[in-house]
Amino acid sequence: MAPFHIRNFKIVGGCLGIFLLGSVVAKNGSSAPTSTTTRIAASQQLGRVSFPNSCKAEAQPALVKGLALLHSFQYRESEAAFKAAADLDAGCAMAEWGKAMALYHQLWDFPQGHTMRHGLENVEQAQKIGAPTSRERGYLAAAAAFYADDARLSHVQRTTAYSEALARLHSEAPEDMEASAFYALSLVALADENADVMANRKKAIAILEPLFRAHPDHPGVAHYLIHAADRSGLAEQGLAAARAYASIAPDSSHALHMPSHIFTRLGLWRESIASNIAASAAAAHASEMHEAESHYQTHAMDFLDYAYLQSGLESKARALATEEMSVPGSDEEEGAQHRAVIEARNAMELHRWQEAADLTAPPGRAPSQDTTYWARAIGAARSGDVEAAGSAVKKLAEIVALREGEHKAAGYEGSGGKATDLGEAEAWLAFTEGDKARAVDLMRAVANREDAKGVESTTMPGREMLADMLLESKRPSDAVRAYEAVLAESPNRFDSLWGAARASEAAGDLRSAKKYYARLAEIADPAAERAELQEVRRHLASAD
Repeated sequence: MAPFHIRNFKIVGGCLGIFLLGSVVAKNGSSAPTSTTTRIAASQQLGRVSFPNSCKAEAQPALVKGLALLHSFQYRESEAAFKAAADLDAGCAMAEWGKAMALYHQLWDFPQGHTMRHGLENVEQAQKIGAPTSRERGYLAAAAAFYADDARLSHVQRTTAYSEALARLHSEAPEDMEASAFYALSLVALADENADVMANRKKAIAILEPLFRAHPDHPGVAHYLIHAADRSGLAEQGLAAARAYASIAPDSSHALHMPSHIFTRLGLWRESIASNIAASAAAAHASEMHEAESHYQTHAMDFLDYAYLQSGLESKARALATEEMSVPGSDEEEGAQHRAVIEARNAMELHRWQEAADLTAPPGRAPSQDTTYWARAIGAARSGDVEAAGSAVKKLAEIVALREGEHKAAGYEGSGGKATDLGEAEAWLAFTEGDKARAVDLMRAVANREDAKGVESTTMPGREMLADMLLESKRPSDAVRAYEAVLAESPNRFDSLWGAARASEAAGDLRSAKKYYARLAEIADPAAERAELQEVRRHLASAD
């Protein structure tokens, strides 16, 4: 996976019981495809998929299991299932296709080096075996387009070639639900590579919404609809899928977590907390059984930390930092890096500026320290320590240069302009140095770039920092407008509601202040203990 940090996260077994809901017809030496519509039974509930193919009947359970796991991004288990299918039927080209696709972690990371070579080997083996139906040949053609043996191809070029091949398959066989789902996912992958971002997301949604209505228990359709809608302005379109996906594939820890992407976008903190508690527990169990990597749990914990903070559950958020050191399958260095992310977010969201300034960078490679130095720079600046802030900004600039160099070397295209974390740190340094006009201009530029790209769902938005600057510069009316813009993009953010209430009060708009205080009290968990809530209750009591 890409380096795990707040501002730039790219993000994230046992015995199989099966019963068939459709017929399974053995190959018997003919090219007639085996028709399967399979649900994994109680011991492995992964949803229902339909995948007609020409492989032998004895390979079908493993083949369909691999497909269901692939749809839920359980890549290690998926690859193992496809390997099992290949062992059961050496003439099953689709098993080789599945092995190749399990190496392409769409929306997470891009296959590099030996992984790309292994994927190509799988595709070439599938082509050598041969596929007797045009449908199967279409799937192989799409995989071959992605894994083409040409080092000059960029990520976008490979993803585009793959998507175009799936578009042809989708056009030729619109009734093929799997092809339609994979085509929609490829459009989201293109958007994730900054290619026609909103157009590709909307196109994917247009494909997936009717599929979800027709096939409400298909894991890939629900999953990909959530990903397509994981953007401000689109999230409502993914809410039904979010509320269904966990029950479609309850034995996938990723399926338990994914709904929280939509819940986070919509500020539904209680639902996000429940989703990620379940996902974290399931992921820990899978890691202990050596069936999944630790990042399934740490990713869920990342979203859980954010939801705790927005709900006012400070002690629970802080406890997660310690828990990061005991995640199954994660070594001490990885644990320290994930803990550093949680500690930085907690200090920043809670406005504990000196705590942020005093954070200790985790061990390991410099790019993994970017979040710590981002928090240290802003924490020092907001504590009034210009020298410490300047030193942290300088270190962050060095790290950002290394990080961007590594991303470029790995084939990722830059988004252009100054990195968001560095821009925010430089703006706060300027503010502390006394050049408030320049600081506001710098932060406004950061916020505008971030808005254009799309604000990451678990970050402290740059526009919220702009609002904080405006409020501290005695411009409360301007601050209110900035906080309101944040809340339109990221509903129910604790700090933006708190800031909007204080700014409204400073501007003399007591009615709006009461509205924001009341909303803050409404979203806070009954057990919330953030200090600001005492002030909220006092204001609401005095207003009555």
